[in-house]
This record gives sequence, structure tokens and C-alpha cells, in this order.
Amino acid sequence: MRSRIERLKACLNGGRRRDEHPAVPITAGELAAEAVAAVAAGAEAAHVHPRDRAGAESLAAEDVAAAVVAVRRGCPGVPVGVTTGLWIADGDPGRRLAAVAAWAGLPTAARPDFASVNVGEPGFAALVEVLQRAGVEVEAGVWSVADARALAAADGPAWARVLVEVIGVAAGAAVDMADAILAELDALGVAGPRLLHGEDAGCWPLVAHAARRGLPTRIGLEDTLTGPGGEPVTGNADLVRHALTVRAAG
Repeated sequence: MRSRIERLKACLNGGRRRDEHPAVPITAGELAAEAVAAVAAGAEAAHVHPRDRAGAESLAAEDVAAAVVAVRRGCPGVPVGVTTGLWIADGDPGRRLAAVAAWAGLPTAARPDFASVNVGEPGFAALVEVLQRAGVEVEAGVWSVADARALAAADGPAWARVLVEVIGVAAGAAVDMADAILAELDALGVAGPRLLHGEDAGCWPLVAHAARRGLPTRIGLEDTLTGPGGEPVTGNADLVRHALTVRAAG
């Protein structure tokens, strides 16, 4: 059964550090607690960056399994996804591929429902194949119009979602960039549901824009450390509540 997101996915930690916000979850238990709170606040899925014992982002099967199992126990029936960011493997596509290939050996209950794969990173196609073999759905991360064109040319599966991710763009330019990427995806006939989000300054403008366009979005400490007006937040659940209020306002 495909993981569906109608409104909101919670992105609980990303590469954030605890010194950036005291509520950033690091351990599997902390991820589970933040996921439970975010789902209770209205999130429909969780995206996590598993960590190793030292607290560093990890693609190792044992670390992925620990995070996924913990979140699933806390949030039964809620889809759980993970990152495959190339930076976690120090920019080495082969090392990343080997780490992700090991996920196929995990018990079904320890394997993520979906994984995000950035189209612009080297090794995209091979990584997608490995995830398919492991029975993990793929979210294609599209950061630019060029990425949209590359995805259209790719011979991939039915994408669980196409993530339109506007990153490193000023707040005033985020909406225009998002619309340009979405228009290119549509013009090229790329199939799959869209999810629109931004980070830092572009986060909240795109939460609102996703609502106007009838698209789901995501929110969490990975994307922003403050509320829509720059106010402090207590954690992921607080951000979810803010996001649902912004969406309701259109």
C-alpha cells in the first residue's frame, strides 16, 4: 500500500544539532517521542535522519532500523521515511549505495516505507534501483528546473512523491522558484503526487503556497527553527500546529 500524504509530513531532525534547538531529536527514542507528538498534532507521516551512537547522520542499516522501529512502535500505521543524502556518505555514491543496499536484509518492520533521493546527486538512478529491490518507495527530490528535466528523462519507478524542495533561496523568491519547478514538471509530464516545501527563510512562504495550490507540504525542525512570525517554538509538534493554521488560512 502506497504511503499517502494529504496535507502534512513532519521532518523531525535533518542534520540539525541540539545546540541549534534543544528539542532536536537525536536518538531513536527521541525520534519516536517527537514523531508521536507531531502525529498527535496532525502530521500524517514522519521523515527522519537516523543517527549513529555519536549522534552523526547515518545510512547504516542498524541505525536506520533502530530509528524506523522506534517511530513505528510509537506511531503504528504512520508511514516512516528516511533520507539518503549523499553528504552522509561523505559525497561517495558507491559508499552510499552499499549502505542502502544493506537495508534489503532488514526485517520488514525495520525497513522504511519510503526514502527521499535527490535527483541532482550522482548515483541517483542506481540508488533508486536498490531501493526498489528493497521494497522501499522513492520520493524524488527536485531542487531546480534542471532537476525537473533530469527526472523527466529518468527511467524510474512510479514515484511515491515528487518533492519540490526550494532550498537556499530568499523568502521573496521562493514562490516563483517553486512555481517554475512545478510548471516544468507538468510540462514534461512527470507523473506522481507533488509535495512542496522550503527551508529556513523560504519555509513558511511555501507552507502557505502549498495550501493555495492544493499540495501537501512538510514541516519540522529540519526545515525551520521558528514559527511563521519568527517566534520561538517548543518542537516539532508546535511547528505542525503552526503549519496547519497557516494552511487553513490559505
